[in-house]
Amino acid sequence: MAEGPEKRPRTAAHPITTDIPLTPARRWRAFWVCVAVAGITILDLSKVNVALPSIETAFEAGSTELQLIVSGYVLTFGLFLVPMGRIGDQRSRRMLFLIGLSAFTLASVVCALAPNVTVLLIARLVQGMAAGTQMPQVLGLIQQLFQGKERGRAFGLFGATIGVATAVGPTLGGLMIALGGSSDGWRWIFWMNLPLGLAAIALAAWVLPATRTRSRRPLALDPVGVVLFGLTVLALMWPFLFTTGSPDDDPRRWWLLVVFVLVAAAFIAWERRYAARGKQPLIPLALFRVASYRNGTVLQAAYFAAMPSIFLLTTLYLQGGLHIEPVFAGMVTIGFALASAVSSWVGGVLVGRYGRPIVVWGLALVLLCVAGLVATALYVPDAATPYVMAGVMVVGGLGGGLVISPNQTLTLADIPVREGGLAGSVGQLGQRIGTAVGTAIALALFYATVYREQGDVADAVVFHDAYGFGMVSAGVAVAIAFVVSVVDLSARRRSQRLSDASS
Repeated sequence: MAEGPEKRPRTAAHPITTDIPLTPARRWRAFWVCVAVAGITILDLSKVNVALPSIETAFEAGSTELQLIVSGYVLTFGLFLVPMGRIGDQRSRRMLFLIGLSAFTLASVVCALAPNVTVLLIARLVQGMAAGTQMPQVLGLIQQLFQGKERGRAFGLFGATIGVATAVGPTLGGLMIALGGSSDGWRWIFWMNLPLGLAAIALAAWVLPATRTRSRRPLALDPVGVVLFGLTVLALMWPFLFTTGSPDDDPRRWWLLVVFVLVAAAFIAWERRYAARGKQPLIPLALFRVASYRNGTVLQAAYFAAMPSIFLLTTLYLQGGLHIEPVFAGMVTIGFALASAVSSWVGGVLVGRYGRPIVVWGLALVLLCVAGLVATALYVPDAATPYVMAGVMVVGGLGGGLVISPNQTLTLADIPVREGGLAGSVGQLGQRIGTAVGTAIALALFYATVYREQGDVADAVVFHDAYGFGMVSAGVAVAIAFVVSVVDLSARRRSQRLSDASS
């Protein structure tokens, strides 16, 4: 069903243009470079998880240091997304893409060579900053390179890459450890970024279009807004990033949520005042008056609160409860990756014709996957569990592919191209916050059950129960995304009926 137009926000005064005309072949070459770099960036969100035991052994690292190696990357990634998206929209996306990619590759080398856990941690923080610099440019360039149905196909392929990277990260990390050995295999996880990064830098310098602004105005970055935004994101994500479910978790961290509410209110008030003075705020709040953008952003935050948790909990259950090797536990998600790659492409092609109903059906399949995984853990014999879970994951992958790429297309459909980088980076921030919050809740439920029951019953029973409780939070997050998709579909249909009646 066709979907009616919505009111667009006021746009920034820095229209981006390309210095040279682009043939279709060059547009697609540039697209594939962007997609490859996005895949490398997302892989580092998940493949490092399986290396934590090896890093702990190598450096005798404590739990806080290990937590920071993962959560520090997520945190700095999220902090840099919006400011870098704003700069890219006003200046050169290509330049920031190359800067971010180069810094990411260099930081990966430092991680691989790290002589101690402190150097590794600092390098991971820099990796996150670099990822937060390059990812907004990927989304902005896709917006800039494609229009209409071509954009739907492009986001379909982009969504396929994100889905595959998210799902195969643990498997790839486990494979590197298996090849490199238990003591130094974790270094291979970072070394692999060097050849990939160098190849991507060379290709990006060759095929990405040079972009420029027609305006000679100074860079408008809203420095007060940047500081308040950074404090808001930090106060929100910090307590969740340091939630492990252990009895040793410091309960005082939750007071930061009070700070979050206060700073967020100050940020919104400042942005409104800044815009009222005729200046360009860091985040134009008018973006959220566009229903398609607002609903799509909330939907993807809820979806990403679920999916990384599902992969992580399943890996923990298979390793801890069934004592399966990391590389084989990770392989259970391969079916999800392959299925989501196919359905993302199909969804990207069909979204222009069918719109939001594709996302609704996709989320219904993901809900079915969550229920199937829990039922498998509780009722299927342990010997058959990995194989049945692998089959259930295929169903989830088919649904997941129909969520990510179509939702990305629908979310940005009514956003002007010149604000594509900023709008996309806000959506990516929503994904990172969703991942942090969802993973924290799921792990807290999982490990709280383990700590409470361990010693009273057999290990397998403990992990059965822990997996079930942890997956409840993932199921709730998917259900929230499903409700948002239905609400958005209803709003679009009402808008279309009104549009048809007026014409």
